[in-house]
Amino acid sequence: MDKGEQMKKVGIVMGSDSDLAVMKKAAAVLDQFEVPYEVHVYSAHRTPVEAASFAEKAEENGFGVIIAGAGMAAALAGVLAAHTTLPVIGVPLKSAALEGTDALLATVMMPSGIPVATVAIDGSKNAAWLALEILAVGDQDLAKKLADERVRMHDGVIAKDAGIQKEFAK
Repeated sequence: MDKGEQMKKVGIVMGSDSDLAVMKKAAAVLDQFEVPYEVHVYSAHRTPVEAASFAEKAEENGFGVIIAGAGMAAALAGVLAAHTTLPVIGVPLKSAALEGTDALLATVMMPSGIPVATVAIDGSKNAAWLALEILAVGDQDLAKKLADERVRMHDGVIAKDAGIQKEFAK
């Protein structure tokens, strides 16, 4: 990314405000990397016009990727993907009835030509990590931050292993 160029934003969209506790975890990851984002509540079923409009205007409004979290029928990620060519990452959310399996299947089973990258049930943190990787393709500074974080994670696991090895050494 050129110095004068503004970093692309991430759109975090959820189908209901009851999804906020899970989706806040994505925002926390983006905050860690100082990546701008907006958070919205748009329902694929209750506010379809607004959801479609958000997706249609996302690129011109400075977004580079959209994270969409929804439970139950989980149509939100697909609806957004149908209205933009930006990458959409679906977060299937756990519901009481089927523990999120319904949302997982609805999110991952997209028709050819309208893909939605899908993370684990309630996996909003990984959705944010994937969004960061997508944005880092065109942003060397962000790519460096991600590489540095991978080294930090590696070193943390090695340190934990060393502690366990010491504890159990005979």
